[in-house]
Amino acid sequence: MTVEVRMTNLFLQLGLDASPEGVARFIKENRLPDNVGIIEADIWSDGQRQMLNEMLCSDGEWAVVVDQLSEALRAPTD
Repeated sequence: MTVEVRMTNLFLQLGLDASPEGVARFIKENRLPDNVGIIEADIWSDGQRQMLNEMLCSDGEWAVVVDQLSEALRAPTD
């Protein structure tokens, strides 16, 4: 449950639909190839990209959640 809350908060910070359905839809519709870093993905606005970069550089709890999102965007969908 904690991961969902944190992922929800990340989506809220990014200005995205933070509902469970919205998170699932975003992940399903925005798959990342293994050779594209989450920051380099073309799915973000400049502001979102900057926020994600700052979260990753903080190397704190937010970095863990961004890493979890990155993994989710690459995980098999079936």
